[in-house]
Amino acid sequence: MTDLKELLENKSLKAKEKTEALSTLLLEKKVSMNELLSFATSAKDPVKATCIEAIEFASKKDPAVVTKKCFEFVTVSLTEKAPRIKWESAKVIGTTAHLFPKQLDAAIGNLLVNTEHTGTVVCWSAAFALGGIIQLKTAYNKTLLPAIEAIMKREEKNSIKKIYAGAIKKIK
Repeated sequence: MTDLKELLENKSLKAKEKTEALSTLLLEKKVSMNELLSFATSAKDPVKATCIEAIEFASKKDPAVVTKKCFEFVTVSLTEKAPRIKWESAKVIGTTAHLFPKQLDAAIGNLLVNTEHTGTVVCWSAAFALGGIIQLKTAYNKTLLPAIEAIMKREEKNSIKKIYAGAIKKIK
């Protein structure tokens, strides 16, 4: 645990270097997911966000690094106040939802709330995750597709509309 603290408090490392180092530690199993989650739970928002970003970075290379406990952690983290925590959590969900098709209820609910956030990056990452979820073609699509179509009608940013439109196009 102190290694994580030392790494994240190291002033000589840039933010991206910390994220990459943490991600590598996870992928090489030098830090367990439980250890990282335990550390992140009590960390301040910027550090927690870096931990979640490292999980997202690692999950792009190996989605299986994300455990059920981790998926639940990022699902709850979607409700945090800090925008960076919200968007990093959504990106983890977007890359790993296929691993947890029966645990998507809370994630979908929290992501739908985040579609109304004032921050563009929070909305973009919610769209990324929701787009990934609808592409799984689960029973959730029965209610999720109409919700996404309603979001697209009210959404003003074309970059966000394109994410939804692209996901819908892939399932038709």
